[in-house]
Amino acid sequence: MSELLLEVDDEALAEAAKLLGTKTENDTVNMALLDVVKRRNRAMALAELRDLGAKGDFDTGFAP
Repeated sequence: MSELLLEVDDEALAEAAKLLGTKTENDTVNMALLDVVKRRNRAMALAELRDLGAKGDFDTGFAP
């Protein structure tokens, strides 16, 4: 893990801690970063599924 000296918006940090349920500033920053990565990965996966469906390449596995 890296150690960084960061300037952060105190109000945004406090709001993020409340939303994430974290107790420390370090946990808040790490959870927020992880949340961004997970959200981006889900969005990319959803876009890929959407593209497959639009091309007719998505098989649901259900027989009508």
